[in-house]
Amino acid sequence: MAKLYFHYSTMNAGKSTLLLQAAHNYHERGMLTYLLTARLDDRAGAGRIASRIGIGKQADTFAPGDDLFARIEARLAQGPCACVFIDEAQFLAPEQVWQLACAVDDLGVPVMCYGLRVDFRGELFPGSARLLALADEMREVRTICHCGKKATMVVRQDETGRVLTDGAQVQIGGNETYVSLCRRHWRKAVGAAPQAQD
Repeated sequence: MAKLYFHYSTMNAGKSTLLLQAAHNYHERGMLTYLLTARLDDRAGAGRIASRIGIGKQADTFAPGDDLFARIEARLAQGPCACVFIDEAQFLAPEQVWQLACAVDDLGVPVMCYGLRVDFRGELFPGSARLLALADEMREVRTICHCGKKATMVVRQDETGRVLTDGAQVQIGGNETYVSLCRRHWRKAVGAAPQAQD
């Protein structure tokens, strides 16, 4: 039975590596897949999913406003497709997550999404929030803070290493821009005090 999966984590946990490995496993067994990544993230080149460990694969891209149900339906019309893989799933619009859920339900194709859960302010990305609500299965991809605890948050820093607490939710970057931390060290880094209960 087809399902909608959400593999989530903070930065630098190996999400793209896991996606590429899973897609490779299908190909090894002679099954074709369909890969999509966010058009706005072109750090590895336009339409390329790449891992920090050096592996990569070409993919189609999506942007806000694209009808992903129609894209998947068109891909299935071209021939067999065992699984759809979505990288940078945090950049999906909420309605695109619904389109992916409908593709699972109505077209019978599994969809595996890989993305960030929260931004540098500790807020859910809209696409991630909808995936947390709609996914049939969710899996946390773990990485660690410098203290050895599980990292669940991320800070954004400028070119001098100063932690930023304001700015647009989306800013493309890698190790030079983002650092994954546990909640305690994130709070310390951003100067976050405990919030009073309402």
